[in-house]
Amino acid sequence: MNSGNKIGEVMRFPFQGSREAVQAKLWRIGGESGWYFLTGLWKFRGLIDGIFGGVGFRKGRPHPNRLEVGDPLDFWRVREVDEKSGRLLLEAEMKLPGKVLLEWNLDTDELRQTITFLPKNKWGKAYWYLVLPIHKLIFWGMGRAIAKG
Repeated sequence: MNSGNKIGEVMRFPFQGSREAVQAKLWRIGGESGWYFLTGLWKFRGLIDGIFGGVGFRKGRPHPNRLEVGDPLDFWRVREVDEKSGRLLLEAEMKLPGKVLLEWNLDTDELRQTITFLPKNKWGKAYWYLVLPIHKLIFWGMGRAIAKG
């Protein structure tokens, strides 16, 4: 998806476990549970962020398996959470040339993961496309791992 100043990607992962197991795993993401795929790269990105004056990788979350709007989640912030519908929306708090949103929706039999980037300018777009190969790898692996439940 690329419409004007909005760049994004939707990934779909069929459930390999029950919907309940997938949701429970999703609600435990970050903190002690990690990011389920290449967590070391997430930590490295946090280190880089801290060097440039950002929040860094502030490991942790207020509760191990419950999320509320406004909760910090490593270097993300919970913006929307709805256990009934299975929707979770995070906003990155790291230093970036734009705004990143990471959203999950639990459909009937699949996990839909949406990454949205709202670049500030042409340098923001350049940044996004420069890191796209590694983002595709990380987000694909993470979504796949969550869908296993």
